[in-house]
Amino acid sequence: MSLRLSTVILPYRRWSEGGRSAWTRAEELGFHTAYTYDHLSWRVPFRDGPWFGAIPTLTAAASVTERMRLGTLVTSPNFRHPVTLAKELISLDDVSDGRVTLGIGAGGTGFDATALGQEPWTPRERADRFAEFVALLDQLLTEDAVTYQGGFYSAAEARNIPGCVQRPRLPFAVAATGPRGLKLAARYGQAWVTTGDPKLYETGTPEQSFEALRGQLGKLVETCAAAGRDASELDKVLLTGFTPDRGRPLESLDAFVDFAGRYRELGFTELVIHWPVPDSVFAAEEKVFELIAMEALAQLG
Repeated sequence: MSLRLSTVILPYRRWSEGGRSAWTRAEELGFHTAYTYDHLSWRVPFRDGPWFGAIPTLTAAASVTERMRLGTLVTSPNFRHPVTLAKELISLDDVSDGRVTLGIGAGGTGFDATALGQEPWTPRERADRFAEFVALLDQLLTEDAVTYQGGFYSAAEARNIPGCVQRPRLPFAVAATGPRGLKLAARYGQAWVTTGDPKLYETGTPEQSFEALRGQLGKLVETCAAAGRDASELDKVLLTGFTPDRGRPLESLDAFVDFAGRYRELGFTELVIHWPVPDSVFAAEEKVFELIAMEALAQLG
């Protein structure tokens, strides 16, 4: 089974002070996709520092790259509305000449959840909103005009001409581990995204995490089968850095090749590694990171 290697570049640097160079270097290193987080602000230590918007950042990245795909990991309903998001995505897909993937998830309880002045949503409400959000966004990105009245979102003759460069729309990479989210991945996704089991991050072992991911993949296969879809049609994306392995796979080329080989055999088709961020949980030796980007997949064979 082939494996793709991608990266996620956090939007914390000014474009003129390392922002631009990271995206151009990512393409030079041969990454399949470079993603960025779509937050208004993120957790400590980034909470009180610079943090830029995902869509403008990706638009700028599209203008200085040619081949590499671009995307969000992930966009959520926390501060987005499907109508305005669809317009921005169609524009971004056009600027990039059809190189955009929308990573999309239900959102959490972090800073984004209250930044617009609202009370945090319950897990049930987040799931309800996510289901409606994905369905309406799918419609907006595939139809010229949409009128819709739902429980949380509405659209009144929302126009989205000429639509996406990618047809019938740009691909969705749905982040999900629960039953309802997996159903959305099976119905609307071109890819499925996971970070592992968050309950194991602090106290679990890498082997326990590996088995938890095996279980998630099994549930995805079952959910796709129930929806009449072959799970092999979906890419399986692991955003690394949130399992008990943490940064150890990036300590050496050999360590990463061993890590990547295990997850390829498990069934993942894309691994995403964080561009090094000094003095953070994503700190890594830049030379080793670049060596991994250039040589790891070739060593896997």
